[in-house]
Amino acid sequence: MEEWSKEKILDLLQSRSDGILYFYTPLCGTCRVAGNMLDITVTMFPEIPSGKTDLNFTHELAKQFGIESVPCLILLKNGNLEEKIYAFQSVPYLYEEVKKIFGSVKE
Repeated sequence: MEEWSKEKILDLLQSRSDGILYFYTPLCGTCRVAGNMLDITVTMFPEIPSGKTDLNFTHELAKQFGIESVPCLILLKNGNLEEKIYAFQSVPYLYEEVKKIFGSVKE
């Protein structure tokens, strides 16, 4: 996943776009595992903008979204928070969660 700056995330929110946003911290082992699962998942949704951001540099956004811990996955529909996921159970689980919000993969 591409690393997104605070400015890029704010642009996404202001444009009322869909998006998949992953909050992590670099020293978090669980975040690394979750990030690997998410990398696989987002490849199945190439039409949805997706990015990750280090929580250490985006405290204001974490507060805005009410993030309680990392890893945290935010699913945005039309710029609005639709789903917040903390437990990255498996790739199939993440796929189904993303699919609930955005629909099936376009072929």
